[in-house]
Amino acid sequence: MAGLNFEAEYVDSFDLLKVFAAEGVEFLLSSEGKVPLSDCNGKIICLFFSANWCRPCRLFIPHLVNLYETLRKRGINIEIIFISFDRDEDGFKEHIKSMPWLAVPFDANLHRRLIDRYRVDRIPSFIPFCSDALTVDENMIEWIEDYGADAFPFTKKRHGELKAIDKSKREEVNLEELLTHEGRNFLISGDDRKVLVSELAGKTVGLFFGAYWSPPSRAFTVQLADAYNNLKDTKGHCFEIVLVSTDKDLQEFNVNRTSMPWLAIPYEDRTRHDLCRIFDIKKIPALVFIAPDGKVISLDGKFMVSSYGAEAFPFTESRIRDLEAALRKEGDALPQQVEDIKHEHVLKLDRAKAYVCDACKKQGKFWAFSCDVCDYDLHPSCLEKVNNDQSW
Repeated sequence: MAGLNFEAEYVDSFDLLKVFAAEGVEFLLSSEGKVPLSDCNGKIICLFFSANWCRPCRLFIPHLVNLYETLRKRGINIEIIFISFDRDEDGFKEHIKSMPWLAVPFDANLHRRLIDRYRVDRIPSFIPFCSDALTVDENMIEWIEDYGADAFPFTKKRHGELKAIDKSKREEVNLEELLTHEGRNFLISGDDRKVLVSELAGKTVGLFFGAYWSPPSRAFTVQLADAYNNLKDTKGHCFEIVLVSTDKDLQEFNVNRTSMPWLAIPYEDRTRHDLCRIFDIKKIPALVFIAPDGKVISLDGKFMVSSYGAEAFPFTESRIRDLEAALRKEGDALPQQVEDIKHEHVLKLDRAKAYVCDACKKQGKFWAFSCDVCDYDLHPSCLEKVNNDQSW
């Protein structure tokens, strides 16, 4: 596994345990009972500061459990010691039920001294005792959420390498590597068919980051589905969308994907999380387009589809420039203001993302003749029909 050959100089655990002993810690706790401090001699020690009342702490613990168990299976002699921010012993006891590692017995004053000693001012916090380790300020928690056990040995050198790997994956996309994971070589459709990732070769692929709980995501799904269906009718052999879900649970994911005509990464697969990290997705909905040659065409595919729909295909910057140029030319050929016999006010030429024409009652976009006084819009073509005897 990548990363295990990295050298990291760890602080002698005996020194750390001497600090514990000096602070009055006589033993540690495990799920099976009391553990002598000496059991930690020679191990790589990490401190974990958390509390049962802290929701982010509870959400983080499964990530840390996975890291802990994975590293121990790989033969890494690691131990995590929990130091509590809990306000009472009941909260402490409830919290340690979810932890397979060790804990400092509950003593609010003792815990406060250790918290102050290691300058912990927020939870959850994770401190590995090695030289060149990332500090609390550099958000080790987020790093573990992002990379799991591959974050080991928790050094800046390792962090830099993982960032470089992500950059490489982003700049030279290999769909087989990007979308498959640990023996899974397929995607799933809304009707539960399995489609091999290899079938995407040679296609323009959109990675759609969205969730059912997000109203903007659901609204954009409608726009994307319209563009997708139009393109499937004309360019189905060279275009596909893949849902990268950020839904909160499997039930929500299933509701979400069954409303979509494209493919999806299985919900239980951490590839979803990896893709959000690789493409630095901070908010949804988001849409990343990848060209048939593996180059990222656009990180802002949402703008392309929202603005131009299927006409934006193949979603390149040059295509968008051509569309913009055509729109400007169309706008230049229209008058800046007109009068319409059905409306009492002067109508001005306006650029609009979307509107409903008050003459034909159909959806419109791009150019409209709009009223500054009241809510009234016309397609340029509809205005020509009702004013065909007028001179512009």
